[in-house]
Amino acid sequence: MLWSGSFKLFTVGETAVRVHPTFFLLLAWIAVVNWLAAGPAAAVSGVIFVVILFACVLLHEFGHILAARRFGIRTPDVTLLPIGGVASLERMPEKPGQEIAVALAGPAVNLAIAVVLVGIFGAKVVPDHLAGMELTRPSLLDRVAFANVALLVFNLIPAFPMDGGRVLRAVLTLPLGYTRATQVSAVIGQVLAIGLGFLGLFGNPLLILVALFVFLAASSEAGYVEARDIARGYLASQAMIRTFERLPVSATADDVTWLLLSTTQQEFPVVDGGERLKGVVTRPALLEALKGAGGGHSVLEFMVEVPTISEKAGLDRAMAVLQESRAPVVGVIDREGRLVGYINSENIGELIMIRSLRREEPQRA
Repeated sequence: MLWSGSFKLFTVGETAVRVHPTFFLLLAWIAVVNWLAAGPAAAVSGVIFVVILFACVLLHEFGHILAARRFGIRTPDVTLLPIGGVASLERMPEKPGQEIAVALAGPAVNLAIAVVLVGIFGAKVVPDHLAGMELTRPSLLDRVAFANVALLVFNLIPAFPMDGGRVLRAVLTLPLGYTRATQVSAVIGQVLAIGLGFLGLFGNPLLILVALFVFLAASSEAGYVEARDIARGYLASQAMIRTFERLPVSATADDVTWLLLSTTQQEFPVVDGGERLKGVVTRPALLEALKGAGGGHSVLEFMVEVPTISEKAGLDRAMAVLQESRAPVVGVIDREGRLVGYINSENIGELIMIRSLRREEPQRA
């Protein structure tokens, strides 16, 4: 993930606001450019403008978040990157009307900010301000107003993953279906990314970064939707890992270490005497435990609680649960509640890959 390594600034409601360290590299670059062009005062003004601009970006993302919340969709976090903001919604609504509402909520915030700045505070929005976005020739108010108009227009481009691309997908879903509509929107987004990358070669490295993000995001969404469409032909029991080492609730970090070294497992389910799943010990959690309390540490103190699904549930449901919970695995249980297997993103990916190579319809159980 492009924004891994970010850290939390604060929390609004149930959403953590995070920032990636490279954002501060952007601030430094803006300061240097303005300092060299017009001195220290310009550097300070440029940094203030960028901070205000990203506050507007954050408000844009919270427009999406609040709209999604109306449809029962949570947003665990939103991350600020040098290229903008990313709200990590648990899922996007598949109903076209709901997706359009969530997609347009962000640009609507930028429109409202621009209207307030122009209508109440007298800011001016003219094309000439584009040349002065990094410098201080236009007033700070004018630059912020113009930036919000630019954000509005850019995000309404009908290419995935921009908001306009999500609107396009919602519109195309009716005649083409969700999967095909996603593929079309993603291809348009990739073409746009290639164009942006080409323009970036003429001296704008930030544009190349934006192009990379757009291309990868479009590819990722198209791949996920296609994989989920394939997964709908399988049950969880057909894709789960069946052969694995279990840990009793009395196990310690030393016990997990021995299993980690003697098997190829990376996740170890912890079960009680009735074979009911209590949690999962992951490799990173084990290493943290060994650094802390040592080998005698009980697994109950550092295991991760994970969701479970029925063995009769569809594999697409397992994918959705993994995405929404951000858990390392999802446990698969029988009707008595006993653990019979587990599913992680890796073995889902392997199944999808094999299915794609074989090009045949899966057998339904």
